[in-house]
Amino acid sequence: MRHSIRAFAHPSHRPQALYRPAHGDRCTLVLLGATGDLAKKKLLSAVGDLRRKGLLPGACRIIGVDRMDLDDAGFRGLVAEAIAKGDGADGMDPRDLHSMLTRTHYVAGDLTDPELYEDLVTHIGLLERDVPPESRNRLFYLAVPPAVFEPAVAHLSRVGLLTRRSAEERPWARAIVEKPFGRSFESAAALDRAVRSRIEEHQIFRIDHYLGKETVQNIVVFRAANAMFEPIWNRDHVSHVQITAAESVGVEGRGGYYDTAGAVRDMFQNHLFQLLALTGMELPTSLRANAVRDEKVKLLRSVRVLDPARTVRAQYGSGVVGGRIVRGYREETGVSPETHTETYAALELAIDNGRWRGVPFFLRSGKRLAGRCTEIAVHFKTPPYLIEGLTGEEPGEPLPENVLVLRVQPEEGMSLSFATKVPGVVRALDPELSVAPVDMRFDYDEAFGTEHHAAYETLLLDATIGDATLFTRSDEVATSWRLLDPLLDRWAADPTPLPTYHAGTWGPKEADALLEDHGFGWRVPGS
Repeated sequence: MRHSIRAFAHPSHRPQALYRPAHGDRCTLVLLGATGDLAKKKLLSAVGDLRRKGLLPGACRIIGVDRMDLDDAGFRGLVAEAIAKGDGADGMDPRDLHSMLTRTHYVAGDLTDPELYEDLVTHIGLLERDVPPESRNRLFYLAVPPAVFEPAVAHLSRVGLLTRRSAEERPWARAIVEKPFGRSFESAAALDRAVRSRIEEHQIFRIDHYLGKETVQNIVVFRAANAMFEPIWNRDHVSHVQITAAESVGVEGRGGYYDTAGAVRDMFQNHLFQLLALTGMELPTSLRANAVRDEKVKLLRSVRVLDPARTVRAQYGSGVVGGRIVRGYREETGVSPETHTETYAALELAIDNGRWRGVPFFLRSGKRLAGRCTEIAVHFKTPPYLIEGLTGEEPGEPLPENVLVLRVQPEEGMSLSFATKVPGVVRALDPELSVAPVDMRFDYDEAFGTEHHAAYETLLLDATIGDATLFTRSDEVATSWRLLDPLLDRWAADPTPLPTYHAGTWGPKEADALLEDHGFGWRVPGS
């Protein structure tokens, strides 16, 4: 039986606002793919929240670009609807919304058609005619399929909207690129060469929305600011680390795309490897973008070549999720009935450096699992010596281990489990002292009492400021693909049928062996 206590921020430490002041420069935000799911579900509401909080200058303009046949009024209606569905809709002043919508415009066309970009130049020129040349800053968000990245950047460069600039040059021009950035090392490198032949690395913001979450941002600060943890953040005290990204949903109508990607390309190359890098890296000398990203790359380069025998892949079968029967992956729309694409993967990684040599890192992610949860669990070794008579809650049970859990989603926060004596034991009657695990839990929203703020808000704001700390650099992308390519090639050449797991469970039994071989077991995420 586990026991819990809550942790709260000291009242004198409750901040009034957790956001930095916005950059003073006005800008034009050009959203390519403005009528797609990402824009409607995340981006437009994030822009609205930034405007509501005064973190984007009121003079900023928004231009949506997509193939849907809309005029300005139609797109403004779509923007207003997206904001109304967002978390901060109730707090938005109608005057702010009206002011934002009057500066919102739309250009319709095929994103691969050169003529669309000629129209875009004309449109931006009209909107910026009263803006001083030095203030004509532009942020291009490419919320488009990977195949459109390169032609979009090429056309934007050709018409002079997104050109090579130095880091200090004004006005600035930047591009935000959604993942995935390529589907292999070769394709990512080719895409990187094509994009960087037109703009500089500092102008490219490769987005991973996990990096905008409070818990992820806090990993480095937590380690650096707490003297009780950094000295034991190493092989002498840590037995192993588990990183989990579990989803209860299936492919959700994206079967055609997902069947060409799979769990490793969809989740490991970006999200899970970012969590791995931040957890395992050496502390940077500063929190400046390149100092942090340098250490992340060093960590990823220290990961030993993956052993296929220490990996597991599987597909979900039918099962029960949320009280309803769901079909298996091979029955999903758009998925080949003969597919070998994995919907679940678990990898054991070894890091060859002085801090982590000998400490296994276990990464897993899957769809149609028993719950939705992303977390990092650092498991500490049992004490090197034990007092005679100490036992677990039940006679003969081992002592509970200390585990630090950093929760990324759904509730951002952390917990620390430690052992304590069970009260009421009479020594004269029982020569053994029972020890039980207690969880100290901390929740960001509960502790700081602040309003919810989405990861995309943080990342959009950072891009307008020019802070690339929470974005991935080209060498991070390349190193990740170099690690995964040999495994993906090996899997592609293996005709062996994949094991299956019932939807609504925590994955295939084959994954249990990865940890059991070391004497460990998977923790239940969120517990």
